[in-house]
Amino acid sequence: MKPLVYFKLQAKNLFKDYKTQTTYVDDRDRQSYFAYTPKYFDIDQIILDFDWPEENLTLMKVQHFFAMILGFRKWTDLLNASDEELELAKLLWDNQHKIGLEDWRSYLANIEAENNTEFDTATKIEIFKKVFAEVDGHSNPFPDYRLMQSKVPILADSGSHPKFTVNRGPQIAALPLDPALRTEFIKVANAAFEKVLERIEPRNPELTRKLWNAEDYVDNELLRKDMFPISKDYALSLIDSFLVHHVIGLATQSDRMAATN
Repeated sequence: MKPLVYFKLQAKNLFKDYKTQTTYVDDRDRQSYFAYTPKYFDIDQIILDFDWPEENLTLMKVQHFFAMILGFRKWTDLLNASDEELELAKLLWDNQHKIGLEDWRSYLANIEAENNTEFDTATKIEIFKKVFAEVDGHSNPFPDYRLMQSKVPILADSGSHPKFTVNRGPQIAALPLDPALRTEFIKVANAAFEKVLERIEPRNPELTRKLWNAEDYVDNELLRKDMFPISKDYALSLIDSFLVHHVIGLATQSDRMAATN
């Protein structure tokens, strides 16, 4: 199902959930309140987060509200969005249990600032897939507005970085890696680098390749102390998932270097 068709259906489902509205009187304060028996959406949480009016709702109003949840200003902006913008919106919607819209925007703004660039929508999609959609272990501490979805286990996280699942098998418990394991990680990192380089198609591939340092990436960029213990196989899988961000930074740096020569 194409994203736009899917979003139109979800807006109708949201309207159906709103139409389950009934009223009741709270015995404690004798005030009248609305109650819902939704099937698709956490209506109470949506109303709490967005402070939407609960009276005289029409499908048109609900469509507008749903577009705002997705990150658009209004429903017509959603209808007029490009295929790539809709694809990104669908990825964010499907993975809201991993990262919320505002956290994604903050993450993106930070790496754009770090690299002094502004990514196009296609690059944003690539980043999101490789850093969030295709990686298990991320957990969004904020509400998921869907009632029917499959979520990864929520992991405790008191810091700013997402935690990672720990798989069975050989474990890594500390840095630095032992020499044999480090050699294996460097080999995997070099192979992943070539794949990422081919996918992102930088303007200056050879200069980007000269800036790449697999040893430094494995030693200083890939793993953090708060990930340990972590499965060796899972840690190896993170190379391909997380490397795209690093390579985009190298490509941006190579563009700046080429422009000054």
